[in-house]
Parts: sequence; structure tokens; C-alpha cells
Amino acid sequence: MYALVTTLVLAALLVFAIVSLFVRRHGESGSPQPGWERTDEVFKDPGTDRTMRVWVDRAGGRHYVAER
Repeated sequence: MYALVTTLVLAALLVFAIVSLFVRRHGESGSPQPGWERTDEVFKDPGTDRTMRVWVDRAGGRHYVAER
């Protein structure tokens, strides 16, 4: 029984790790949407080493789009 629980926990952790590679981070978008305004703010994402541009929408929300 202990081996089964350990195997299930390890399998769940492995699935979580793989899925997290494909899920966007909070506020990250694949491309700017209509109505967003580009800002001069850019930064290097330490987790992915990508350069990200900050965009803002009319409501003041911040969105992060990778520079190409």
C-alpha cells in the first residue's frame, strides 16, 4: 500500500511539472490584444530568460508579452 501511495504522489508531481512548462504565468499573453497600449517597460523574466514587454489595457490591467 505504501508503494502505491508513493507512486501516485510521484506521478502527480511529474504531471504537475510537465503541465507547468506549457501554462502561461500570471498576466502573460501570447500576443497583444486590440485596445492594449504598448509601454516602454521591458524586463528579463528570470524563470524563462525571455525579454517581456508590458502592455496595459483601458481598465489599467497589466499584460506581459514576450518580445520577438
